[in-house]
Amino acid sequence: MATDGQKVVLITGCSSGIGLRLAVLLARDTQRRFYVIATMRDLRKKAKLEEEAGVTLHETLVIRQLDVCCDESVTECLNGLQDRKIDVLVNNAGMGQIGPLESLSMQDMQKVFDTNFFGAVRMIKAVLPDMKRRKSGHIVVMSSVMGLQGIVFNDVYSASKFAIEGFCESLAVQLLKFNVNVSLIEPGPVNTEFEMKLMEEVAKSEFPGADADTVRYFKDVYLPASHEIFVTLGQSPDTVAKEVIKVIAMRKPVFRYLTNSLYTPLVAMKYADESGNLSVRSFYNLLFNYGTIFHLSMNLLKCITCNCFRRRTVTPS
Repeated sequence: MATDGQKVVLITGCSSGIGLRLAVLLARDTQRRFYVIATMRDLRKKAKLEEEAGVTLHETLVIRQLDVCCDESVTECLNGLQDRKIDVLVNNAGMGQIGPLESLSMQDMQKVFDTNFFGAVRMIKAVLPDMKRRKSGHIVVMSSVMGLQGIVFNDVYSASKFAIEGFCESLAVQLLKFNVNVSLIEPGPVNTEFEMKLMEEVAKSEFPGADADTVRYFKDVYLPASHEIFVTLGQSPDTVAKEVIKVIAMRKPVFRYLTNSLYTPLVAMKYADESGNLSVRSFYNLLFNYGTIFHLSMNLLKCITCNCFRRRTVTPS
């Protein structure tokens, strides 16, 4: 049970990755500012979280079952909380999907939206009445740079993130009237077990329904480029979780927060040309026409981001 002065933080999708690390880091806060309700759809996957939580388990962290795609599950979880009080909601549960559009079933695409969009909306709807009544609260949504800039072969995943971005941007305005803040966290690639498993699975897939050229572009061009981007620009779940904590701890939380500053120029390029041609054709050329420039760019970024370079960099005070 939370003590006076502690913020109650409910996080979805805590069985692994960012959700797990965020729950553990908040629970270990040396000032004991947070009481964490770490939720997951399948409690059979809670062992890793229990192990990493250590002595914080049942002290500043409890684990609860919650399926963001199920109204009854959400209601049952919230009804089990003291006064249903949540100070910070972190919508982290999500799923990915990549591959040629022709090979994706409508059912699979709907599952992505059910989790990434409607799952987050369901959670927000559930906590809003109490936050509005208390005139206090913070809603944090794990979005993605793909909610700002579409990426080839990530059509449906990107669409689900664009949807939640538009939803939150609209909602944030009226919620300020109730002193409730909304924050979108926008990571680039994150090196999680989930991401690596997804990449391995799609590399072996046949993609029925897609033409041979598209499958070849996906497997021989996109997948190697994507792997290189993850190796060069990918952040760890721990790094992203620490960035989320910065936002949660802000007195006046920001609305948007890119966790990886290397993506800022890519996002800015989209808005530099109102026709949209600059970003679309630039990404096309880098991927399909100027592979050498793409690889050189990745190598340059490796040099910029490596620890030995950072040690030689002088940061102005």
